[in-house]
Amino acid sequence: MASTTITLSNGLQMPVVGLGTWKSAPGQVKQAVLAALDSGYRHIDCAAAYSNEHEVGQAIDEQVGPGKVLRREDVFVTSKLWNTKHHPDDVEAACKRTLSDLRLNYLDLYLMHWPMAFERGAELMPRRADGTIRYADTHYKDTWAAMEKLVDQGLVRAIGLSNFNARQIDDILSFGKHKPVVNQVECHPYLTQSQLLSHCQSQGLVLTAYSPLGSPDRPWASPSEPLLLDDPRVVAMANRYKKTPAQIIIRWLVQRGAACIPKSVTPSRIKQNIEVFDFKLSDEDMKQIESFNRNERLIIPTIERDGQKVWRDASHPHFPFHDAY
Repeated sequence: MASTTITLSNGLQMPVVGLGTWKSAPGQVKQAVLAALDSGYRHIDCAAAYSNEHEVGQAIDEQVGPGKVLRREDVFVTSKLWNTKHHPDDVEAACKRTLSDLRLNYLDLYLMHWPMAFERGAELMPRRADGTIRYADTHYKDTWAAMEKLVDQGLVRAIGLSNFNARQIDDILSFGKHKPVVNQVECHPYLTQSQLLSHCQSQGLVLTAYSPLGSPDRPWASPSEPLLLDDPRVVAMANRYKKTPAQIIIRWLVQRGAACIPKSVTPSRIKQNIEVFDFKLSDEDMKQIESFNRNERLIIPTIERDGQKVWRDASHPHFPFHDAY
């Protein structure tokens, strides 16, 4: 049966299925993390921008550490540096803030959340009067150099990327002292990311899929958009394997060599989402799911402009999605 962990390029073992915490509301996320740890999850994915790390930290503190149910080294914790903290002078303080919120003294993995820098400051989304975001011109290479120091200081065990395209990954690989071990991106059967996956694998990065179930609770979903978990082809396959549609999709990702971080706050679903190591999809079914690709991004901030939905940050010089992959 497939292994439940994947070896990162620096030798660390990362559990291939983790709990995602984006959009988990205050009051819910602590219970979700406790339910996940209880169900055998050993990987929790966090981010400063989710504004719930202090609550994730309460759950970790209850269960993990000396004299607790789990040892610190048994749980893999990921967090992310937000866009307003890209200036090299802000990186260490941002990481230490996350550590204090999570009640940890080191992170297993720290990702640059996006390649795009926003204006420095306390505001998550620094906006102009017209609602557009105020950007900064810090290059992601300078941010990366500052993140490398966190590894040297022992604050983080590994560093990686999120929402980077292949060209930007190669940019980091061309000069970095510490190689990025992961690129975390949106990935699901409607956005299979086959080219990016093979690029990451050839360069020694693990691709971690966020919103692997198509993020049915994304705030900007329109009623006309298809729901991946209700896709009759996925439902039919789930019936055949006697599994849930979510388990089929998670298994498909894991079998491709990706990691994934499905988000749920429902204990029964949290438990089901990690029960994917007792079956295998046939090559035919793997290919069939691959064929559902629409190259459609569901998780990208859009704004209305002249009655049209447009990508909010498309004008940022380091916006990652103009490239094919």
